[in-house]
Amino acid sequence: MVRVVVAGAGGKMGRNIAVAAHNTQGVELAGGTEMEGSGLIGRDIGELAGIGPIGKTVLADFRAAMQKGNADMAIDFTAPEATIRHLAAAVELKKGMVIGTTGMEKSHQEEIKRASEKIPIVFAPNMSVGINLMLRLVCEAANALGEEYDIEIIEAHHRLKKDAPSGTAMKLAEELARATNKNLDEAGVFARKGMIGARKRGEIGIQTIRAGDIIGDHTVLFGGLGERIEITHRASSRETFALGAVRAALWLEGRAPGLYSMMNVLGFSS
Repeated sequence: MVRVVVAGAGGKMGRNIAVAAHNTQGVELAGGTEMEGSGLIGRDIGELAGIGPIGKTVLADFRAAMQKGNADMAIDFTAPEATIRHLAAAVELKKGMVIGTTGMEKSHQEEIKRASEKIPIVFAPNMSVGINLMLRLVCEAANALGEEYDIEIIEAHHRLKKDAPSGTAMKLAEELARATNKNLDEAGVFARKGMIGARKRGEIGIQTIRAGDIIGDHTVLFGGLGERIEITHRASSRETFALGAVRAALWLEGRAPGLYSMMNVLGFSS
């Protein structure tokens, strides 16, 4: 049995993860956390998630939640600064983490990499099984199509999303750059305006849309002369991310310290 604490248990994503953990065989929902001062502190995490009381209350202290719940690991989709604080406590407690937090700066990513030398971590900007299959497909397509096809990434999310481009769009761009032997810092184009001239050979465009309540749409467009190919993933519910995160937690149990991705979880890479 894998005992899991959900960081940010009161948010939409946290509640979805709590439900997924509660409904998954082999997983026990061990507790949850919220920000200091939140009105949700002390509430039963099961009640918050809509599954009924389970006798586990939401705490402000991550370390206390892990210890009180005798947790094996945490699932964290909060915010970069909060995730890094939780990560430091997890290292001290020698507990694993599944991290789906987006908007991470390079310094945050370096912290995660250092922590992975001591504890097992699954870190992915998108825990959806479908998106991670898409990552594999677009790289294969890029290799097959070659330089004569222009690459554009279009992502759309709800109006409240704070970071742009999305972590998933950046992951797609990074993997496509790697697959086509490009430096993303040089090839990536994040905005176009004015008399920019003809599109340069080898560019990877990354375009952002923010509107309404879109949960998450990602398209990779390969444009050639006389045809175009589009590979699209649309999330219709946050449940897909929650189910992927719980799947990652099950997979991570008993693993050696290291930095793993959803590609590892799904068996696409060793």
